[in-house]
Amino acid sequence: MDIIFQPWPWYISGPLIAIGMFLLLLAGKTFGMSSNLKTMCSILGAGKKVKFFQYDWTAYKWNLVVVLGTIIGGFIAANLLSSNLNVNISPASVAELNSLGFKSAGKAYLPTELFNLSALKDIKTLIILAIGGVLIGFGTRYAGGCTSGHAITGLSNLQLPSLIAVIGFFVGGLIMINLIFPLIF
Repeated sequence: MDIIFQPWPWYISGPLIAIGMFLLLLAGKTFGMSSNLKTMCSILGAGKKVKFFQYDWTAYKWNLVVVLGTIIGGFIAANLLSSNLNVNISPASVAELNSLGFKSAGKAYLPTELFNLSALKDIKTLIILAIGGVLIGFGTRYAGGCTSGHAITGLSNLQLPSLIAVIGFFVGGLIMINLIFPLIF
């Protein structure tokens, strides 16, 4: 059981992802999580008001099973197969995050200062979450997919737009963490 409790090295997890992608390609499917948001909106009746959501969502129900499996697998991994949920990050990163007010850095998987029900009482946190949610939703739609869809599916299909999107994700992340994040906190 020790092999299940430890992180898997790249030379095991990478080929497993590649095999999964190969099987999806053989089946004529593309992987991505954000497309499920469109499917959910269609299922809930958004197609009655917005033409974008008027399509046969049943052709994409297999991807909803992927999301469900991801949620269940994440729950099992976090609650049953993990003995230590602390994130192993460098002491310099912990010190910098502590200086920004994140006292849970290195002690919790998610920063409790943001991902805690008591954090929802803080108007600054609510504004950050709302703006971040809108930007992520808009960016995902504008880019034609999310990070997992572009980085895994798009790059494995050698799609130039996915390469551009992934470069944009990295550049945006660097700008956020080095320029904007310190201003917010």
